[in-house]
Amino acid sequence: MQIIETIATPPEKKSVLDFLLGRPLSSDEDVKEQIRSSAGVSVFGLDALSSAAYGPEAALTILIPLGLAGVAYTIPISLTIIVLLSIVYFSYRQTIAAYPTGGGSYIVASANLGPRVGLFAGAALMIDYILNVAVGISAGVGAMVSAIPSLHPHTLVLCLAILLVLTLVNLRGIREAGLAFMLPTYVFVSSLVAAIVVGLWKTWTQGGHPVPVVPTPRPEPAVAAVSAWLLVKAFSSGCTAMTGVEAVSNGVPAFRDPKVKNAHATLKIIIATLILLLAGIAYLCRAYDIAATPPGQPGYQSVLSQLTLAVTGRGVFYFITMAAVFTVLALSANTSFADFPRLCRAMAEDRWLPDLFTIRGRRLVFSFGVYVLAVLAASLLIAFEGVTDRLIPLFAVGAFMAFTLSQAGMVMHWRRTGGRGTLSSMLINGMGALVTGCTTCVVIVAKFTEGAWITVLAIPGLVWLMSAVRHHYRRIESEAESHAPAHLNDIPRPIVILPLHRWDKVSEKALQFAYTLSQDLIVVHIASKNQNGAPFTGELMRVWEDSVEKPAREAGFKPPKLVILHSPYRLVTSPIVRYVLEMERKHPDRRIAVLVPELVESHWYYYFLHNQRATALKVLLYARGTRRIIVISVPWYVRS
Repeated sequence: MQIIETIATPPEKKSVLDFLLGRPLSSDEDVKEQIRSSAGVSVFGLDALSSAAYGPEAALTILIPLGLAGVAYTIPISLTIIVLLSIVYFSYRQTIAAYPTGGGSYIVASANLGPRVGLFAGAALMIDYILNVAVGISAGVGAMVSAIPSLHPHTLVLCLAILLVLTLVNLRGIREAGLAFMLPTYVFVSSLVAAIVVGLWKTWTQGGHPVPVVPTPRPEPAVAAVSAWLLVKAFSSGCTAMTGVEAVSNGVPAFRDPKVKNAHATLKIIIATLILLLAGIAYLCRAYDIAATPPGQPGYQSVLSQLTLAVTGRGVFYFITMAAVFTVLALSANTSFADFPRLCRAMAEDRWLPDLFTIRGRRLVFSFGVYVLAVLAASLLIAFEGVTDRLIPLFAVGAFMAFTLSQAGMVMHWRRTGGRGTLSSMLINGMGALVTGCTTCVVIVAKFTEGAWITVLAIPGLVWLMSAVRHHYRRIESEAESHAPAHLNDIPRPIVILPLHRWDKVSEKALQFAYTLSQDLIVVHIASKNQNGAPFTGELMRVWEDSVEKPAREAGFKPPKLVILHSPYRLVTSPIVRYVLEMERKHPDRRIAVLVPELVESHWYYYFLHNQRATALKVLLYARGTRRIIVISVPWYVRS
């Protein structure tokens, strides 16, 4: 066996793709694309951090019927979410340490609870990532519309434009995406922390009742009484603030060594910052009596916009903060762009998804996963017109289902592996599974009629679809599998069928190649009737003897058999396919090789100048052919 080592270098000629996506990266440059914890916050933490902007607002939106009285319940709801968030944090620290090669819900559940449970976890997580893109972008545009109300009619267009930019940035590679989003991330956190600190200082110095710099909109009069069911619904909406927590555990391989240490540091920064933001926003909303305004309607103003105006007024700081909020909310979809392709790759390797998801693109990202995520998110944005409140009910079900299955899988992991600290680890992950499982049930029940039923049905539907994909792959493998040695003795030459329209250099090349395969050669020509009703075969018959038969005899070949098929309805491809199938039936012990001559143009737009019969013939032969029919393209390259 001879092994030849080759080094492929990218072309020096610059193209539009090089400008948009950057130069192609070799597989050896993978290490350079890995990130530190500082960039990890912007790559894997944007989803979690940005949820501080729409999580509290989602809860307050449910409490609108209570009027001003609903604001009082912001703090207990937020504290409950913070406790839940802390439990999930400790659970995922365990997961990262146990699965340093990537411990997302799909991997953990598959390894410890079985492939079918893992499939449900993967499907739930896929839907969560898709919804995260739609919700993050729509929330970002909502923040922009709050600051500039005149943009309200253009909400959907802005959402789709941001989605396009995110797609292009992520196709450039995970490292470039992380570096590009670091500044907006830290400006966002700094701005909100500054607003919270100033708001707390004013609250404490004014005896707990600060006077807003810009008066906040007065809540609508109460139209409902407080009920446990209403508070449960508010809690379930506020739980959207926890989405994205799993992203770090799923993306551990993207970190530089030591991977676990960098992943732990990133997770700690993300969770600590999110807890600070949630607690501060909840407290100041209560202090300044800030309630939600009806989303998607004229006069809508986000909670963060009201809070910043109340604390600092409509000055430079307000516009910097709102710009940072808009930017990070819109960019929060980057977490899904970082993790969704990796999840799809893992599931494709287990044959639940098409093999296309395993292919790394020019910048070492799984490009097909990026494309699919962008298309599905765009479909959601169009269907729900880019309004966050319409998308929120679909959100969180997939995330919490994935949380639950991941933590339950970790309990089984510790039980199986044993060792020092097993009991405490099982207790942490068991508590995580219990609380997230209960939260999943609460979210499903509370949001079922408002749209969560779509997610509840979509998850098993996606599971069924992926099961069908795996069944298809297994059927092909069982059908094509062979452990026997190759049979290479007494191989009969194929019968070669060569369709020709006229005699030219393209036909000559195809004829030459045909004789390298077999001397049992049949040339098929389609004849139609001319205007007088007489058969018309064109130039081929006039030159057949001199250009084909005579040269074949002189070269010692058997002259090809010329078969003329009459086509009264001027069809070309169908008669050839029928003839090929007829020859296959007449010769059950022979293979039939169909050679298809075709022009290959130097530029794509020239193809509009030619008929595409060669392509149509190949498609029909693929669709109606059998295992004994072989289709071979013989290209003739037109000089540029």
